[in-house]
Amino acid sequence: MTSYLLIMSDTKKNLEPEIDLNDEDEEATLLPSADEIMLESEDPATIPLANGRAAIARYAKHAPGAPGVYRMIDANDQVLYVGKAKNIRKRLASYLRPQGHTMRIARMIATTASLEFVLTSTETEALLLEANLIKRLRPRFNVLLRDDKSFPYILITDGPASQLLKHRGARNRPGSYFGPFASAQAVHRTINALERAFLVRSCSDAVFESRTRPCLLHQIKRCSAPCTNEIAPGDYAVLVNEAKAFLSGRSRAVKDELAAEMEKASAALDFERAAVYRDRLAALSAIQAHQGINPRGVEEADVFALHQEGGFSCVQVFFFRTGQNWGNRAYFPRADRSLSPEEVLGSFLVQFYDDKPSPRLVLISHEMEDRALIAEALAMKGGRKVEVLVPQRGEKKELVDHAFANAREALGRKLAETSSQQKLLAALTEAFTLPKQPQRIEVYDNSHIQGSNAVGAMIVAGVEGFQKNQYRKFNIRSSDLTPGDDYGMMRETLTRRFKRLLSEAPQGEPSEAHAPGDDGSETPWPDLVLIDGGLGQLNAARETLSALGITNLPLVAIAKGPERDAGRETFFMPGRDPFNLKPRDPVLYFVERLRDEAHRFAVTSHRQRRKRDIREAGLQEIPGIGPARKRALLRHFGTLRAIERASVADLGHVPGIDAEMARKVYDFFHETRR
Repeated sequence: MTSYLLIMSDTKKNLEPEIDLNDEDEEATLLPSADEIMLESEDPATIPLANGRAAIARYAKHAPGAPGVYRMIDANDQVLYVGKAKNIRKRLASYLRPQGHTMRIARMIATTASLEFVLTSTETEALLLEANLIKRLRPRFNVLLRDDKSFPYILITDGPASQLLKHRGARNRPGSYFGPFASAQAVHRTINALERAFLVRSCSDAVFESRTRPCLLHQIKRCSAPCTNEIAPGDYAVLVNEAKAFLSGRSRAVKDELAAEMEKASAALDFERAAVYRDRLAALSAIQAHQGINPRGVEEADVFALHQEGGFSCVQVFFFRTGQNWGNRAYFPRADRSLSPEEVLGSFLVQFYDDKPSPRLVLISHEMEDRALIAEALAMKGGRKVEVLVPQRGEKKELVDHAFANAREALGRKLAETSSQQKLLAALTEAFTLPKQPQRIEVYDNSHIQGSNAVGAMIVAGVEGFQKNQYRKFNIRSSDLTPGDDYGMMRETLTRRFKRLLSEAPQGEPSEAHAPGDDGSETPWPDLVLIDGGLGQLNAARETLSALGITNLPLVAIAKGPERDAGRETFFMPGRDPFNLKPRDPVLYFVERLRDEAHRFAVTSHRQRRKRDIREAGLQEIPGIGPARKRALLRHFGTLRAIERASVADLGHVPGIDAEMARKVYDFFHETRR
């Protein structure tokens, strides 16, 4: 285990918290930060560097002349920049040059008040530690990787009746893992095709053990039903091994075997069996058809290509495993406009693999100074040789070119969306007479059924559209609320949200606390708060915020039109008469979309909480459902999800469930009022 020596500045009193190697960042933004905007408007020569240079010079005297990581910190103890160096003292000396700095570096020097150092044994260890600290601390002068959620895998479990399922997170369950896949959709699509091709079960172990007859998947030929012994254990093991072989890269061999069996069955005039093999071959072809490029000479590789335009960057990543394309994903790292593609890609690459294993081959679009060092770091982290290459010809070059074309297209779409969103926000500012164009809009809604499982929800939107990593849900906890009190629920939601915001941004003034393009290190203030409701909800929100001392935050309540017709909404704002927008006004469509997204998120959060309660309390939570009827429903349908999806007529076929009880069960799962 690597150990590090931490050298603290004399202004710091406490050690930093323990480094979390599994820390993950969220979604990217194309918005420049306030510092970046300032950098673009200033000449480096006009930036006062004296105080910052004096602070750096003071610490440089005692800086170690060895490999390590340094942190530049401002007067408010906020980390400005994390860098690694083969010789920390020499690196700091480069900041003391009287001129020749970019605007970004000049601003960073000017705001530096103290430094901290972490010594490492080698420059490779410094590179790995730097990536982890950047992801955890998110300094505003570093390249920041966002939208770095964990990738899904396909898992085939061990055991006599192996299960096929999607897996995300730690690999602590015995079985064979295949991935990563770029998205959950790619996994689901592949699993659906694998079910048709190999008839491997995807149901949970609890369902598998409780089945007394084959389920619907067996009827539509997507499962061989090992749960009820419709297939012999040995034959099922053959199907599982074929699925593993296909996912392990032996797809051609598997398809050849199936084709041979099909021809054999056809020659024996067993056309029904031949049709089964034909359908399985079609399912396998469908998987590879969705994969697009399937390289023949690249068994395992990740491909990274970066494109810059208009001062913004997009990195497109393709995943190739076992000779198959398992999807791609676009990233939009936050980086200063002055940084070259090589600098952005190098920093992105190390952060990307900070919490995930790397393949044996990494293909990149730009040559970088630290390429050999990055390869050494990935090899040390993964315990095996890793190559990082910039291909110049052949199939590997074609893969990088294809990724680059995708990066260019993705960035073009992102810039177009950002431009359109800016126009909508400008029109919204005019329609609601806001003091400034909002960069962050928070929308609030509640969801419950007769007061049970009540949830308050907050969604966030801005220039980038919906910022889903900023969404929050609030399980309503007040015991003194009357069931169904929407106003009380809104008060609790807003109180909890803004109390926390006040503690994290103690300035108290939204205009001071909020900075456009905030990196997520602390929760920013909204420029506009939208409430799904009428005048009563607006008054509840205004009273709640006033009690917290917040009086200058723009509030808008959205009341549904007559008969809940979209396009006829009424808007309420403090100090202004209720008003409507024109039916075809783009601002109206925009606000409706925000309101609908908040409603969707609130209802989804409520249903998740309700389902969790059902799993914990059982179906007895439904009035009239006791243990006997619960057993009858589960015996008939097999799973809670199947019961939820069942029609009233299907529920009425269950022994002991009459028409009235079937309607109660159906209504319980499909109730939509709040």
